[in-house]
Amino acid sequence: MSISVVGLPKEIKTDEFRVALTPSGVASIAALGVRVVVQKGAGIGSGFEDSAYIDAGANMVDTIDSVYAQSDLIIKVKEPIQAEYTLLKPHQTLFTYLHLAADKPLTQLLLDKKITAFAYETLTLNGRLPLLEPMSEVAGKMSTLMGAVHLGRYQGGSGRLLGGVVGVERNHLLVLGGGVAGMNAAMVGAGMGANVTILELNKERLNYLAAYMPANVTVRYSSHETLFALLPSADVVIGTVLIAGEKAPKLITRDMLRFLQKGSVLVDVSIDQGGCFETSHPTTHTHPTYEVDGIVHYCVANMPGAYPRTSTLALTSATLPYIRTLIQKGVEEVLQMPTFASALNCYEGRVTNEGVKKALGV
Repeated sequence: MSISVVGLPKEIKTDEFRVALTPSGVASIAALGVRVVVQKGAGIGSGFEDSAYIDAGANMVDTIDSVYAQSDLIIKVKEPIQAEYTLLKPHQTLFTYLHLAADKPLTQLLLDKKITAFAYETLTLNGRLPLLEPMSEVAGKMSTLMGAVHLGRYQGGSGRLLGGVVGVERNHLLVLGGGVAGMNAAMVGAGMGANVTILELNKERLNYLAAYMPANVTVRYSSHETLFALLPSADVVIGTVLIAGEKAPKLITRDMLRFLQKGSVLVDVSIDQGGCFETSHPTTHTHPTYEVDGIVHYCVANMPGAYPRTSTLALTSATLPYIRTLIQKGVEEVLQMPTFASALNCYEGRVTNEGVKKALGV
């Protein structure tokens, strides 16, 4: 399937201000000889004016309907929401964050319309997830900031300053998972002066973190016993666990909340994949938190959307080489490449990703 028109719609998920490509990214793919259709205002939230996209060679259109109607390939940031379901054309190609393990209705739509759906978050290269990493870095750093803010009494928290002050003990940041998000969460917490603990399963990763982290970060092997032992002292718990394509495992049940101090904060970075706390459900930047049994929950499903300028620049740098390859080679040829095969989630009415299959039982 050749690609002659690439579409860039404005993101319409609540409080989503990122855009899939910067103007320079658009210029790069326009140079390949394809027509690039961009919805007016798509880049405003990230600080990119329509005029910059016009200068980059884009064809600007007024409506999101026009973008979908004209395009062979749709490039997005977040998964299509319900308002976009009718806009997707049969046999269209979609490249975006999808998180289908937690979204059966969208999965069914992609199957019904025989959409070729590539997911940024499952694209694998040498054991890494290069298109997930930049947003994991943003979300990881942001998670500690948000946890610290919501410890504030005015936010329903315990009133403890995460890093403490001279003469007052440091407080405890517990990070579940030592991947990109977890490592960045821990680094920010360490910089704030907190006592930080990372729980991680992978022995090789444990050794790396132990060598890399500053003195106020402790790295421990993750087990139920260790988690239970640490919960009573944790002021902020950040969940960053990930199994590519699959639903996140539930590491903290509702019953386990009783071991936490009242006013502690749970930040669920894994919420896009269903969340790693039993009591998690998606929230928005406008209404980011809720309370369960005296514990503050922060479960915003598009955390990097709060910092769209940084996030859009980082995302474009990561995705652009793959977008260019997809345009140059076409769908059929890239499917022979292991990297793109790992990104493929739906094709010709079938779920192709094993993690999504397992999560949805299809």
